[in-house]
Amino acid sequence: MDGERRVGTVEQVEELLADLEAGTVRAATRGEDGSWSAHAWVKEGILAAFRLSDTVEMDWPGGAVDRSLVPARTFGTADGVRVVPGGTSVRRGAHVAAGVVVMPPSYVNVGAYVGAGTMVDSHVLVGSCAQVGERVHLSTAVQLGGVLEPVGARPVVVEDDVFVGAQCGLYEGVVVRSRAVLAPGVVLTAGTTVYDLVEEREWRGEVPEGAVVVPGSRPARGDYADVLGLSLYAPVIVKYRDAGTDAATVLEGALR
Repeated sequence: MDGERRVGTVEQVEELLADLEAGTVRAATRGEDGSWSAHAWVKEGILAAFRLSDTVEMDWPGGAVDRSLVPARTFGTADGVRVVPGGTSVRRGAHVAAGVVVMPPSYVNVGAYVGAGTMVDSHVLVGSCAQVGERVHLSTAVQLGGVLEPVGARPVVVEDDVFVGAQCGLYEGVVVRSRAVLAPGVVLTAGTTVYDLVEEREWRGEVPEGAVVVPGSRPARGDYADVLGLSLYAPVIVKYRDAGTDAATVLEGALR
């Protein structure tokens, strides 16, 4: 992976966007200790793409107006990517690996990384600089928040072999570790506490490897909350992935 470099001209922006699409440069990478770090220079380069662009009309079904240096990408059979027609757009500077399927309508924003064999189902947003691993299933209406500023902020990360259920929302740089399973409707941010009923501990900012998370609730504190019987949202780890979980989340190979 290329080292840090200055991006301040149109030519340098074009080179950065090409490297992001190729996957040789990423907006965030995982260190040897497992921690994920954002690369500020990459985000600064993406911001330069907007700053150096003109606002232009683009050839797109129904018409479009956007910044000239970050138009929608186009794919051919040589890319090994299946983008099903019907409103999907993958923006310039996003990496979409061979074997990815994108169902309509979905959107993959600049700086995002989507690994090989991943399924991006209908109405999915992969926000700017979000990092998605290999063989991930992003189910219908999943939202992965994007982040360009501040440039040092970690993006949302979904590691390899994760299953993200329908209408889940991941925001503010939360990390979902490999093989985790999120049940439909789970919403996580960097500050969300995840209650682990198996290990009897709490997690914040990440979901551990292989964890199965479901939406839950806990009683709200205070006399007023007691009177009204109020409760607060609380995602809960109910088990860790096993053979039964694998069977329930398998995706038919023919769909690839």
